[in-house]
Amino acid sequence: WIIGGDGWAYDIGYGGLDHVLSLDEKVNILVLDSEVYSNTGGQQSKATPLGATARFASNGKQRKKKQLGLMAMTYGTAYVAQVSMGADMQQCLNSFLEAEAYDGPSLIIAYSPCIEQGFPMQQCMSEEKRAVESGYFPLFRFNPALKNAGENPLRIDSKAPSLPIEAFLSGENRFSLTQKTANHELLERIKKDAQERASFLQFLYDFYDKTLK
Repeated sequence: WIIGGDGWAYDIGYGGLDHVLSLDEKVNILVLDSEVYSNTGGQQSKATPLGATARFASNGKQRKKKQLGLMAMTYGTAYVAQVSMGADMQQCLNSFLEAEAYDGPSLIIAYSPCIEQGFPMQQCMSEEKRAVESGYFPLFRFNPALKNAGENPLRIDSKAPSLPIEAFLSGENRFSLTQKTANHELLERIKKDAQERASFLQFLYDFYDKTLK
């Protein structure tokens, strides 16, 4: 297993990560995604989401988060999963077991809140759950071995949002700007971004379903 943070995986070490995922080597990679450069005082990174404040993003980041998992899936030969232990422990465990069993490279992106997100750390597990319930952080598994067996390789494990995304955002100081009337447009962009990610995952699922029939 190779274990690293999002600063390494999304940005500084992305070239190496991408190279490993393009190979046939049986290497497992775990990315602890805190969505910010935690070790350098909370700087924005390519993993920082739209609208979140951070060092050098005091008015809220104006660009979307890099979709590392979807990019890795384009190779079609790497196992890829997004997990959030506080939201679904069984899905998290299944992802690790499947990654271990897969005969090739694997990438697991684990939602990993840190103190820079602006809420008490004893609430990490519940916050991880809220992130998924609001549709902010979708859970999925992409297993090429299923495709080789004639099955849909994509599993969308998170359900339709049961929590308004505003309720999730309001619990974290990094999204405090979205609660202000002047930033209504920014809030709408965040909501649209979450909807687009969910729609794209569903599009991929339907695509594989059709092509394998």
